[in-house]
Amino acid sequence: MEERRKKGLKTLGALTDSDGTGILRRLKEFPALTSGVVDFAYGEVLSRNVITPCMRQLMTVTALAAQGMLAPQLKIHFAGALNVGVKPEELVEVVYITMIYAGMPKALNAAAVLQEVFRDRGIDLTVEPEADGA
Repeated sequence: MEERRKKGLKTLGALTDSDGTGILRRLKEFPALTSGVVDFAYGEVLSRNVITPCMRQLMTVTALAAQGMLAPQLKIHFAGALNVGVKPEELVEVVYITMIYAGMPKALNAAAVLQEVFRDRGIDLTVEPEADGA
């Protein structure tokens, strides 16, 4: 159990550009929830080396955006995606794919969260790169 916690905090820390322990303080009244997030989600699943961190974050933000109404989690994972090397343009594509497969309202919600993350980071994508049709 202690090894999963260490691995979970390391994985979470890399994603959030921190030591990962902020969640322990925020959820101190909910130890079972903390264990589920840190030990299981980050320590066992999200720390696996089967796919790259960039691919994992693209998958994560796509799943969160498709669910809608998860702005706090989406904001953390959009920022985390940038932290691990996902390009801003790739995150915009997630919003477009969300529009097709999950619907316009969910895509609009995801776009608003992504705009906030971009503003926080000073990222300006006012000129959209041309799609190459691939």
